[in-house]
Amino acid sequence: MAAAGGRAERRSFQRREPQPSSPEEEARLERQHFWRIIDAFRSYRVHVEEQVRRAERQFLSLPPRHQELLPDVLPNLRRIGECADRNQELLRAVVQHSLHMFENMEYGQREDPLKARPSTTFDMDKLKSTIKQFVRDWSEAGRAERDSCYRPIIQEIQRRFPGERCEASAVRVLVPGAGLGRLAWEIARLGFVCQGNEWSFFMLFSSNFVLNRCEQVNSLTLYPWIHQFSNNRKSCDQTRPIRFPDINPQSLPPNADFSMVAGDFVEVYSEADSWDCVATCFFIDTAHNVIEYVETIWKILKPGGVWINLGPLLYHFENMANELSVELSYEDIRTAIIQLGFHIEVENQSVQTTYTENDRSMLRYVYDCVFFVARKPKDTYSNGEDPCSPPAAKSPRHEGTAILT
Repeated sequence: MAAAGGRAERRSFQRREPQPSSPEEEARLERQHFWRIIDAFRSYRVHVEEQVRRAERQFLSLPPRHQELLPDVLPNLRRIGECADRNQELLRAVVQHSLHMFENMEYGQREDPLKARPSTTFDMDKLKSTIKQFVRDWSEAGRAERDSCYRPIIQEIQRRFPGERCEASAVRVLVPGAGLGRLAWEIARLGFVCQGNEWSFFMLFSSNFVLNRCEQVNSLTLYPWIHQFSNNRKSCDQTRPIRFPDINPQSLPPNADFSMVAGDFVEVYSEADSWDCVATCFFIDTAHNVIEYVETIWKILKPGGVWINLGPLLYHFENMANELSVELSYEDIRTAIIQLGFHIEVENQSVQTTYTENDRSMLRYVYDCVFFVARKPKDTYSNGEDPCSPPAAKSPRHEGTAILT
């Protein structure tokens, strides 16, 4: 596994896959999936254009006297189309730098370049959600959201592995579900060895672009809210720009040890006693079976290592046809965590935060998240070394929302 760090180096991306029962079939399906997501990025403009044309048709169906009362509607729809053009230019650049992004995997050419399939609504919704991830992770507009989600995790890592007792470069932190990579990047910037793990090609393509191709602060522009036709207080709110990145992703210290690995968390990480800390943010509800995640975290943590988690339980596969999805309450998950052997040392069952929020929308969702720190006891058999032997808490620390300040 190559780890990348420093100013001049690119963040390395590796694709890790389980050993398939039929390598040829697995490779074919993987290649097909890769090109399907590429097609979604490339067909974005066509999708938005269809939305704009529908809105135009609806408006033009109104009685002329009603249209005359609304002189700004058609000009705003034209502006949305222009913003979609700008978004498509950026997405085209993302694709250009994604075709050969993996160190250890090439997806070759499309089986039939002339038969690119139209993207599904599901894929386009994923792409539009990914565009909003640029706001959350790499713009000034996303700072408040990052402060409420990432800061508690980072502060807890610093508390558990303080500089006066630990050598940060000896502490290995894993961030599953890394998204566009900002949380993992911030942890690596503090000197810890940090690896992000992500499964989604939508996220992987975009994080590769930000981490490896963006150098100038606020040099790029996206229009993430043009897809929202409802709950706009002002028309200009829909077409307002967001600039990114708010910090140079290439500005990690020269000795930083930061990498990204692509693949399914449970299948990629199987080496026992190999991580000092696992940090999960809005991640555990992406599981088909969340207990499988808990078991994996238990296995890969070194004895004395900690699992830091913040997030809700909005199960991703709920109500999806032909997909296993076991929707457990936090109470059930907590019971399983303790039964497995973890000691919960910090717990706050009410941390309010948002997720890719449009702060000017008339409709806003707030998640009332759970935050906890669970330790794998030190007396568990281990082949690893403890980087600083942080003391175990004597009893659980129940924190209020003050943890966010």
